[in-house]
Amino acid sequence: MRICRLDSSDFLSDPIAQFSRWYREACSFHDKDPETPAAMALATATKSGLVSVRYVLFKGIDNNGFVFYTEYTSPKGRDLDTNPNAAIAFYWQELHRQVRISGKVEKLSAAQSDAYFAHRPRLSRIATTAYKQSRRIPLDSDLELICATIARSTRRKPIPRPLIWGGFRLVPHTIEFWQAGRYRIHDRFIYSRSGKKWKLSRLTP
Repeated sequence: MRICRLDSSDFLSDPIAQFSRWYREACSFHDKDPETPAAMALATATKSGLVSVRYVLFKGIDNNGFVFYTEYTSPKGRDLDTNPNAAIAFYWQELHRQVRISGKVEKLSAAQSDAYFAHRPRLSRIATTAYKQSRRIPLDSDLELICATIARSTRRKPIPRPLIWGGFRLVPHTIEFWQAGRYRIHDRFIYSRSGKKWKLSRLTP
Protein backbone atom coordinates (compact mmCIF):
# COMPACT_ATOMS: atom_id res chain seq x y z
CA MET A 1 0.00 0.00 0.00
CA ARG A 2 1.35 3.37 -0.92
CA ILE A 3 1.83 5.93 1.83
CA CYS A 4 -0.60 8.77 1.30
CA ARG A 5 -0.85 11.81 3.46
CA LEU A 6 -3.63 14.25 2.68
CA ASP A 7 -4.38 17.66 4.12
CA SER A 8 -7.08 20.23 3.54
CA SER A 9 -5.23 21.69 0.56
CA ASP A 10 -5.96 18.46 -1.33
CA PHE A 11 -9.69 19.16 -1.20
CA LEU A 12 -11.85 21.52 -3.21
CA SER A 13 -14.44 23.78 -1.59
CA ASP A 14 -17.24 21.92 -3.40
CA PRO A 15 -17.56 18.23 -2.40
CA ILE A 16 -19.46 17.40 -5.61
CA ALA A 17 -16.47 18.62 -7.63
CA GLN A 18 -14.15 16.75 -5.27
CA PHE A 19 -16.10 13.54 -5.79
CA SER A 20 -16.01 14.03 -9.56
CA ARG A 21 -12.22 14.33 -9.39
CA TRP A 22 -11.84 11.10 -7.40
CA TYR A 23 -14.37 9.30 -9.60
CA ARG A 24 -12.49 10.23 -12.78
CA GLU A 25 -9.29 8.90 -11.23
CA ALA A 26 -11.04 5.62 -10.34
CA CYS A 27 -12.45 5.33 -13.86
CA SER A 28 -8.96 5.72 -15.32
CA PHE A 29 -8.16 2.22 -14.00
CA HIS A 30 -11.17 0.69 -15.77
CA ASP A 31 -11.31 2.06 -19.31
CA LYS A 32 -12.86 -1.19 -20.58
CA ASP A 33 -15.06 -1.85 -17.56
CA PRO A 34 -16.87 1.35 -16.55
CA GLU A 35 -19.30 -0.49 -14.28
CA THR A 36 -16.61 -1.41 -11.74
CA PRO A 37 -15.98 2.13 -10.41
CA ALA A 38 -19.73 2.83 -10.72
CA ALA A 39 -20.64 0.06 -8.26
CA MET A 40 -22.38 1.85 -5.41
CA ALA A 41 -23.65 0.35 -2.15
CA LEU A 42 -27.08 1.79 -1.35
CA ALA A 43 -28.48 1.49 2.17
CA THR A 44 -32.16 2.13 2.81
CA ALA A 45 -34.48 1.61 5.74
CA THR A 46 -38.16 0.94 6.20
CA LYS A 47 -40.36 3.39 8.07
CA SER A 48 -39.83 1.29 11.21
CA GLY A 49 -36.03 1.33 10.78
CA LEU A 50 -35.29 -2.11 9.28
CA VAL A 51 -32.12 -1.53 7.26
CA SER A 52 -31.05 -3.24 4.03
CA VAL A 53 -28.17 -2.67 1.63
CA ARG A 54 -27.39 -3.70 -1.94
CA TYR A 55 -25.20 -2.62 -4.85
CA VAL A 56 -26.64 -0.50 -7.65
CA LEU A 57 -24.96 1.35 -10.50
CA PHE A 58 -24.16 5.02 -10.09
CA LYS A 59 -25.56 6.81 -13.15
CA GLY A 60 -24.30 10.34 -12.80
CA ILE A 61 -24.03 13.42 -10.69
CA ASP A 62 -25.34 16.95 -10.96
CA ASN A 63 -25.20 20.01 -8.74
CA ASN A 64 -27.88 18.49 -6.51
CA GLY A 65 -26.70 14.95 -5.96
CA PHE A 66 -26.06 11.37 -7.00
CA VAL A 67 -28.35 9.61 -9.50
CA PHE A 68 -29.40 5.96 -9.84
CA TYR A 69 -32.37 4.11 -11.35
CA THR A 70 -34.59 1.30 -10.11
CA GLU A 71 -38.15 0.06 -9.92
CA TYR A 72 -40.33 2.11 -7.59
CA THR A 73 -42.15 -1.01 -6.38
CA SER A 74 -38.94 -2.90 -5.53
CA PRO A 75 -37.97 -3.26 -1.86
CA LYS A 76 -35.55 -0.32 -2.08
CA GLY A 77 -38.12 1.73 -3.99
CA ARG A 78 -40.74 1.08 -1.32
CA ASP A 79 -38.24 1.92 1.42
CA LEU A 80 -37.42 5.24 -0.21
CA ASP A 81 -41.09 6.05 -0.67
CA THR A 82 -41.77 5.81 3.06
CA ASN A 83 -38.34 6.79 4.40
CA PRO A 84 -36.27 9.01 2.07
CA ASN A 85 -33.18 8.92 4.30
CA ALA A 86 -30.47 6.84 2.64
CA ALA A 87 -26.72 6.36 2.36
CA ILE A 88 -24.39 5.30 -0.43
CA ALA A 89 -20.78 4.20 -0.48
CA PHE A 90 -18.08 3.69 -3.10
CA TYR A 91 -14.86 1.72 -2.65
CA TRP A 92 -12.05 1.90 -5.21
CA GLN A 93 -9.50 -0.73 -4.28
CA GLU A 94 -6.83 0.35 -6.75
CA LEU A 95 -6.67 3.78 -5.13
CA HIS A 96 -7.35 2.55 -1.57
CA ARG A 97 -10.17 5.08 -1.38
CA GLN A 98 -13.69 5.12 -0.07
CA VAL A 99 -16.43 7.74 -0.30
CA ARG A 100 -19.48 7.67 1.98
CA ILE A 101 -22.51 9.88 1.36
CA SER A 102 -25.67 10.29 3.40
CA GLY A 103 -28.73 12.39 2.69
CA LYS A 104 -32.30 12.33 1.45
CA VAL A 105 -33.53 10.82 -1.79
CA GLU A 106 -35.93 12.41 -4.26
CA LYS A 107 -37.43 11.12 -7.49
CA LEU A 108 -36.23 12.45 -10.81
CA SER A 109 -38.85 13.96 -13.09
CA ALA A 110 -40.71 11.71 -15.50
CA ALA A 111 -38.99 13.48 -18.38
CA GLN A 112 -35.54 12.73 -16.95
CA SER A 113 -36.42 9.07 -16.41
CA ASP A 114 -37.90 8.83 -19.91
CA ALA A 115 -34.76 10.28 -21.45
CA TYR A 116 -32.48 7.84 -19.64
CA PHE A 117 -34.71 4.83 -20.38
CA ALA A 118 -34.80 5.69 -24.09
CA HIS A 119 -31.00 5.48 -24.28
CA ARG A 120 -30.75 2.04 -22.67
CA PRO A 121 -30.08 -0.96 -24.93
CA ARG A 122 -33.33 -2.38 -26.31
CA LEU A 123 -32.87 -5.73 -24.55
CA SER A 124 -32.37 -3.92 -21.24
CA ARG A 125 -35.61 -2.01 -21.82
CA ILE A 126 -37.39 -5.28 -22.59
CA ALA A 127 -36.03 -6.91 -19.43
CA THR A 128 -37.31 -3.99 -17.37
CA THR A 129 -40.83 -4.52 -18.72
CA ALA A 130 -40.76 -8.33 -18.48
CA TYR A 131 -41.22 -8.78 -14.75
CA LYS A 132 -41.48 -6.86 -11.50
CA GLN A 133 -38.24 -6.64 -9.57
CA SER A 134 -37.66 -8.89 -6.54
CA ARG A 135 -40.94 -10.80 -6.85
CA ARG A 136 -40.90 -14.53 -5.99
CA ILE A 137 -41.24 -16.74 -9.08
CA PRO A 138 -41.16 -20.49 -9.75
CA LEU A 139 -37.70 -22.02 -9.28
CA ASP A 140 -37.59 -23.24 -12.89
CA SER A 141 -38.63 -19.92 -14.48
CA ASP A 142 -36.77 -19.16 -17.70
CA LEU A 143 -36.25 -15.39 -17.58
CA GLU A 144 -34.41 -15.29 -20.89
CA LEU A 145 -37.32 -17.06 -22.59
CA ILE A 146 -39.75 -14.51 -21.13
CA CYS A 147 -37.64 -11.65 -22.50
CA ALA A 148 -37.24 -13.37 -25.88
CA THR A 149 -41.02 -13.76 -26.17
CA ILE A 150 -41.55 -10.05 -25.48
CA ALA A 151 -38.79 -9.17 -27.94
CA ARG A 152 -40.55 -11.10 -30.71
CA SER A 153 -43.95 -9.60 -29.95
CA THR A 154 -42.62 -6.03 -29.85
CA ARG A 155 -40.29 -6.22 -32.84
CA ARG A 156 -39.98 -2.77 -34.51
CA LYS A 157 -42.25 -1.29 -31.81
CA PRO A 158 -41.11 1.26 -29.23
CA ILE A 159 -40.58 0.07 -25.66
CA PRO A 160 -41.99 2.77 -23.37
CA ARG A 161 -40.68 3.27 -19.86
CA PRO A 162 -42.84 1.43 -17.30
CA LEU A 163 -44.41 3.95 -14.95
CA ILE A 164 -43.15 1.92 -11.97
CA TRP A 165 -39.52 2.41 -13.02
CA GLY A 166 -37.41 5.55 -12.88
CA GLY A 167 -34.64 7.58 -11.36
CA PHE A 168 -33.74 8.78 -7.89
CA ARG A 169 -31.29 11.41 -6.73
CA LEU A 170 -29.62 11.31 -3.34
CA VAL A 171 -29.20 14.89 -2.15
CA PRO A 172 -26.27 14.73 0.29
CA HIS A 173 -25.95 16.36 3.69
CA THR A 174 -22.58 14.73 4.46
CA ILE A 175 -19.85 13.40 2.14
CA GLU A 176 -16.82 11.67 3.64
CA PHE A 177 -13.60 10.98 1.74
CA TRP A 178 -11.38 8.20 3.10
CA GLN A 179 -7.83 7.45 1.95
CA ALA A 180 -6.01 4.43 3.35
CA GLY A 181 -2.63 4.87 4.97
CA ARG A 182 -0.05 2.54 6.49
CA TYR A 183 -0.60 1.05 9.95
CA ARG A 184 -4.25 2.18 9.91
CA ILE A 185 -3.24 5.85 9.91
CA HIS A 186 -5.98 6.67 7.44
CA ASP A 187 -6.97 10.14 6.25
CA ARG A 188 -10.64 11.03 6.62
CA PHE A 189 -12.19 14.34 5.58
CA ILE A 190 -15.90 15.04 5.80
CA TYR A 191 -18.02 17.80 4.25
CA SER A 192 -21.16 18.76 6.18
CA ARG A 193 -23.90 20.88 4.64
CA SER A 194 -25.11 23.98 6.42
CA GLY A 195 -27.81 25.59 4.30
CA LYS A 196 -26.24 26.09 0.89
CA LYS A 197 -22.69 26.03 2.24
CA TRP A 198 -20.32 23.16 3.03
CA LYS A 199 -17.93 22.87 5.95
CA LEU A 200 -14.84 20.65 5.67
CA SER A 201 -13.65 18.84 8.79
CA ARG A 202 -11.07 16.17 9.52
CA LEU A 203 -11.81 12.93 11.39
CA THR A 204 -9.50 10.60 13.28
CA PRO A 205 -8.90 7.21 11.63
